[in-house]
Amino acid sequence: MRGNIYDTYHGRNRFATFLKVLIVLLLLLLAAGLAALFFLEPYLVYSADGVRLELPPFFQGQEDTPVTSTQPPVVVSTAQPTATPERQEEFRGITLEGTALYDGTAQAQSQQAGANAVIFDMKADDGTLAYISQQEIAQTAGVCAEDPAINAAIQLVNSGELYTVARVSCFRDNTIPRWNNDWAVRGSGGNWRDEGNSRWLSVGNPEARAYVVGICQELAGLGFDEILLDNCGYPVQGRVERISTGEDYDPEQLTGPVEQFFQELQTALADYPEVKVSVVTTPQMLSGAGDTSGLTLTLLEEYSVRVLAAADESGTLPTPEQLSVVPVVEAPGGAEEQWAVLTPPVEF
Repeated sequence: MRGNIYDTYHGRNRFATFLKVLIVLLLLLLAAGLAALFFLEPYLVYSADGVRLELPPFFQGQEDTPVTSTQPPVVVSTAQPTATPERQEEFRGITLEGTALYDGTAQAQSQQAGANAVIFDMKADDGTLAYISQQEIAQTAGVCAEDPAINAAIQLVNSGELYTVARVSCFRDNTIPRWNNDWAVRGSGGNWRDEGNSRWLSVGNPEARAYVVGICQELAGLGFDEILLDNCGYPVQGRVERISTGEDYDPEQLTGPVEQFFQELQTALADYPEVKVSVVTTPQMLSGAGDTSGLTLTLLEEYSVRVLAAADESGTLPTPEQLSVVPVVEAPGGAEEQWAVLTPPVEF
């Protein structure tokens, strides 16, 4: 007889059920622990005293405290560009020897004379230059300064606080006409000479004008604040009636070439708008009588910031209202007046 199939069943195993529940609880605790560790890990601080938990102020019932930087603020200092000297209403200029361009005495000499401007003869009446020009004819004729470091020295002086003026004897030039007669003011016997036995370039010759304009442009590039044009037209002294007339010299049309020179110079200095132009003229010109230079009061007013002129034999110096006139004197004047000394050296 087959036995009862239920004889071997002894009821549910309670121990196995307990183990299952325990395993589930342990798994839940492990998961919770891992989650807590992941969340709290940024707030665990390890030190010599062990590990401690530093919760953010929010969980501690405190308000956030702004973080105050202990680092000093960073101050960015921007170098200010050197200001170009403004036009000086009162001009007191002293001419210095070329050695002052590199011996460091320019400032002291200027202060001792009571000047607010220093003048350097950068193109002398004999045609020599106090700097090194890049123009081919200047190098060929040997009129450039010999010191290879002179241009750098000039730039250094001009980068300081001094108001620097470059005098240019434009067309009175005793050297270049010997190298190129076509550029010269001519007479019946060759190059015309003035009362000082000096030759002249002709302002009526385009190439001669270009040479002088090029010099002024180079001087502006070296940092001079002002270009002082002397002898910037046709000759006014000497036997001017012996000058050969022609394309470059028409006694009836002297102003045209001079005006063209000023226009060409203005164009050449367009890249240096801070550079001023002044002119040396005669008392006859300022009186309105005119002379044989080709200059006019209108040209002076239009193209120069000031004019320099010596008084005539009677001590008179006309001062037209439309012009700033600076008297040319032999020695420094007072602190409350305008003056210019154009003859170096100056003895103190």
